[in-house]
Amino acid sequence: MGTRPEAMNNYGRLLPIATKAVMLAADMMLHRSPGALTTKGDRDFASELDYDIEREIRSFLETATPDIGFLGEEEGAKKIGEDMRWVLDPIDGTANFVRGIPLCAVSLGLIHGNEAVLGVIQLPFLHSCYAATKGGGATANGRPIKVSRTNRLSEAIVAIGDYAVGTNSTAKNRTRLSLTAQLAETAQRVRMTGTAALDLAWLADGKIDAAITLSNQPWDMTAGVAIAREAGATVIDSDGSAHSISAATTWGMAPGLISEIGELISKCSEPLHHSEIASHAPDS
Repeated sequence: MGTRPEAMNNYGRLLPIATKAVMLAADMMLHRSPGALTTKGDRDFASELDYDIEREIRSFLETATPDIGFLGEEEGAKKIGEDMRWVLDPIDGTANFVRGIPLCAVSLGLIHGNEAVLGVIQLPFLHSCYAATKGGGATANGRPIKVSRTNRLSEAIVAIGDYAVGTNSTAKNRTRLSLTAQLAETAQRVRMTGTAALDLAWLADGKIDAAITLSNQPWDMTAGVAIAREAGATVIDSDGSAHSISAATTWGMAPGLISEIGELISKCSEPLHHSEIASHAPDS
């Protein structure tokens, strides 16, 4: 059963609110330092600014949209029983941001049920804002965008997510390294930017031809999946099913690459288990 037309209209009405929220967050990134760092696990951390942005945007959205739940990367969920939830990564690419690398993003998405239906991604240091609502198309700084027409992996630039850290990282990275090896032999170029939101936004804009992340944290993926799909990208899980918030992995690609990337999925030596959803393999 598809989404009701009236619900899709609601997404459009929510887009200005999401855009304002993301612009507030981006302004904080542009004018404030990271602050103190808090360890979150093996080789993973959050900055003081991550927490400050999340609290600021959560407060803004609770006032603007009191009937919509909220899930943030740093402090978790509020009103988790709601059918619609905002999902925020306050700084996607914190490791880049702390080092002064401009590849970092604010990523705000909207989940309806189990589906990403709205996304706004701001790249503050690259002066780019990507946005989309289900059925409303995708834009970059207000300009309509479409995924590339690349149909050969040998002509494709493919972005991959960071290698895993933390629990079971050695086992998880066998699959990631297998994927990297396969891509090194077949793709035109392989890129690791350190932010899944940017990867999916650039997929939508035709700057890259595929974006592959062997995990599926909702704060990393929701906004980008919504934008990439509206730009015409195919986004699937490792079993070939349509990507959803409960998927184990995120494989986004130009439609012309479906066949060759499907072969890559099958060639990765270790199976991808849905248990990876619960573990933290950050793209930051």
